[in-house]
Amino acid sequence: MATDKVQTGLRLDYVALRKMTIIAKKQMRSLNAQLEFITQNFIEQYEKEHGKINLDEF
Repeated sequence: MATDKVQTGLRLDYVALRKMTIIAKKQMRSLNAQLEFITQNFIEQYEKEHGKINLDEF
């Protein structure tokens, strides 16, 4: 299956990783899906406060 998602390496300390895994399970998501969800929510909130991010700036 083709996807437009980019695979990344993410480093977390052990406690943060375990806690995120527990939260993801409680919300019936995979860890990856949970991190995607959190990231998208953060971006939306940031853009509400600071305006749309122009991808051509960097």
